[in-house]
Parts: sequence; structure tokens; C-alpha cells
Amino acid sequence: MTRLSILGCTGSIGRQALEVIDAAPGEFEIIGLGARKDVRTLAAQVRRYRPKIVAMADPNAAADLREQIPAGVEVLAGSGAMERLAASGGADLVLMAVVGTAGLVPTFSALRAGSDVALANKETLVAAGSILMEEVRRRDLRLAPVDSEHAAVAQCLRGESPATVRRILLTGSGGPLLRRPLETFRDVTPEDALAHPTWKMGKKITIDSATLMNKGLEVIEARWLFGISPEKIEVMIHPQSLVHSMVEFVDGTVKAQLAPADMRLVISYALRGEQRFPLPATPMPWEGMQLTFERPDPARYPCLGYAYDALRASGTMPAVLNASNEGAVQLFLDRRIRFMEIPDLVRRAMDAHNPVSAPSIDEILFADAWAREHVQGAWARSH
Repeated sequence: MTRLSILGCTGSIGRQALEVIDAAPGEFEIIGLGARKDVRTLAAQVRRYRPKIVAMADPNAAADLREQIPAGVEVLAGSGAMERLAASGGADLVLMAVVGTAGLVPTFSALRAGSDVALANKETLVAAGSILMEEVRRRDLRLAPVDSEHAAVAQCLRGESPATVRRILLTGSGGPLLRRPLETFRDVTPEDALAHPTWKMGKKITIDSATLMNKGLEVIEARWLFGISPEKIEVMIHPQSLVHSMVEFVDGTVKAQLAPADMRLVISYALRGEQRFPLPATPMPWEGMQLTFERPDPARYPCLGYAYDALRASGTMPAVLNASNEGAVQLFLDRRIRFMEIPDLVRRAMDAHNPVSAPSIDEILFADAWAREHVQGAWARSH
């Protein structure tokens, strides 16, 4: 039985992970659960799965939680609660589904406690990929991507030599604005950008899909996960979301991984040590299937180019890319900026930043905080 902690258990990935666990009785023991402030959902999960320890980042929410769960469950509260849960030990595997850079320190804490990590947090690899992968190698631990594209690449690479890879092709649906006329982008509302045609995800990553920043972040992730140089990583728009990524080899052969657009497949594969088990998944729609691919339009998706720029600049620049994007996306969701101001604020932060090469975790976190402040300041000055 795998002892499992889930950080970000009340979000989309966390809830789907628990569905996978419900379909696999006897395989997993939930020993820890962590959330930001959703007391109602976490309390119900605690009563069902009986973890030994839970974490809630919001102290007021933690106080409410204590009144709604059985006695004897340890409740960690406050800004360091997730980190303390990850570092508490006892978990064979930690599913890191915390959104944003808030997952960075807990991920390192889990590794240093000797736990394997199933990583659904793009931002940790983006901001600190070099340091993170060195930690994984040094401790001889497993880091499994909980991401349809990188899980697909990993499956395509099984049994292959990295030296035979010509390029990795990361696919993306193009998001809800793929066919919308560019001249109307100034009128895009949060509701428009959140109406994803194929995936059900959290708000932040859904907006990133609309700007294609999610693919930019995945390019940076792929560079660290697979040790592939940036010029060998490309992005293709694939609206059907059935081919989750491809790898082209030096002899011209291409491997592709196809599956229904169901994150439970990816979660199950990561949680079960990259082994396949039966799942009640939607079957592939083979009859009448059409698969189309096209290159992203730079005018429609400037954020993708900015991600390549950040990767080439290296150091703390990817952290600034990520943090400024998080700040700008939140401003858009709060209806304080227009949709096309998201890439503008990201570019301005990148242009103002002098990257630190080979940064420490503290320097990465400093760059992250600086970028968020820069975005807020730029917004305040222009509004």
C-alpha cells in the first residue's frame, strides 16, 4: 500500500486524484491532506480518508476546520503549513497539486524528507528546474509529471536513447480563443477565456491555455524533465486534444501518445509508478476521428515566445516570467486589466529584470516576489 499525501487536495487535480484512489481500494493510504482555505471540501475529505495530518494555509480557515473534523487529526496552519506537511515524512509519495510558486518550497521539502513526488505544479519546474532535478538525482528519487503532455513524452521516450531524439512536439488545443478574430481580443472577458473546449481545469491554468503561456511553461518544464535543449522542443496546436505529445527521432520515426482528454489517466499513471491499471475512462472516439495540427500564431500567442526568451536568458528569468504571468492573470480574473494586457505586463517585467545566473532558492523566491510587485506597480501606474 502506497502512503500518499496530497497538497492541493481541494483543487481540480486533488479531487480527481481522490477519484482515482476510490477506484483502487487497498492501493493507497492517505496520510496527509493540504489545502489553502476550502474548509468545507477539506473537512469532508478528512472525514472520508482519515489522514493523520492536514494543512491549511489560511489560519482562519484552519480554525474553522478544527471544529469540523474528528479529534486526533493534527492541523497545521499558516503560510508554512504546506511545507511542514511535506516535510513531516512518512509518505512514500507526495502529490504536489498546489497552484503557483507556493508549491516550490513544499516540493523541495518533500524530496528532502525522502518522498517521491508526483508534480502537478508547473511553476516549480519553471522557476527552479535545474536545482529541482539535481535534488531528485542526488537523492535517487522519482519525480513523475502530472501533466498530459509530459506524461505523453515520457511514455514515448521509454526504451529509447536520448541521443536519438530529434525533437519533442508538445501539443496544445489552442484554448477557447483559437478561432476568435484578433481584432476582438480587447473585448475578451474572463468568461470567454475560461470556456475551454476540451479540458476541465482550474481558472489560472485555463487562462494560461487561452494565452498559450501554459505551453511556454511546458517547454521550460520539458527542458529540465528530459534534459533536451530548447531548440529541440516545439509546440503544435492540436484542437482535438487527443494526441497529447509526440517525439520525433533521428531516423524520422515519430511516436505519439493518444488518449481521451481525461486527467485521471495521467494522475493514475503517475501515482502508480508509471504502470497501467484499469480505469473507467471514456473510450477513444475512433470512428470519424480527425487529427489536425498547426503552428501557433505569434501574434495571437506572444506569451509562448516570451517563454522561449526566458529559457534562453536562464537564471532567475523563468521565475520572473512565471510570477509576472500569475500576477497579470489574477488582475485579469479580477477584471482590472484587459486580456491582451497579460502579455504586456509579462514582457515589461522581463525587460526590467536583470537575471541572476545559477540562483539559489532564496534568489528565485526574491525574483518571484520582485516580479509580482513589478506587475502591481505597472498596473497601478497605468490605471
